[in-house]
Amino acid sequence: MAAATPTSYTDKIVKTDEVAEFSPEIIDEMNMHVAKYPLERKRSALIPLLMLVQRERGWIDNPGVNFLARFLDLEVTDVWETATFYSMFNLRPVGRHHIQICKTLSCRIMGEPDITEHVCSRLGIHPGETTADGKFTVSMVECLGSCGTAPMMQIGFDYHEDLTIDKNDKRRDHQRTL
Repeated sequence: MAAATPTSYTDKIVKTDEVAEFSPEIIDEMNMHVAKYPLERKRSALIPLLMLVQRERGWIDNPGVNFLARFLDLEVTDVWETATFYSMFNLRPVGRHHIQICKTLSCRIMGEPDITEHVCSRLGIHPGETTADGKFTVSMVECLGSCGTAPMMQIGFDYHEDLTIDKNDKRRDHQRTL
């Protein structure tokens, strides 16, 4: 394996020549996604394939990106430009409960800073960090598309909207985790 070096666009991504390996079942699942598109448009399957890589590897890492670039006949930078654009792709390992707090204007105006401070205080971490036990990661993300119900956060795939500190603490599904 080549020596790992940080890339210029982020110190969180390490570039290597290593290529991930996937089971035949995962390759079949990838081929099913690619088959949905005309052969000359197989790049259109990139987002669902990135989701598969993240599901299988836990995050989007350089070996997974190298695999997808070869699998779709793309440049590695083509895969990275998609992976780094969307906040749904984790570019580093995250906790079992990934708390993504919207930081855009509607949420900020409606109280996001207080929600963020409260959640991070309860967990004992700052945005961008993971708890020592690996259970929780708090990330600040761009618009999650719920401006009318701001402020909001997403935990896993679940939206939690119209947040207040009291609502956050009283939610049954949060009470055990936050």
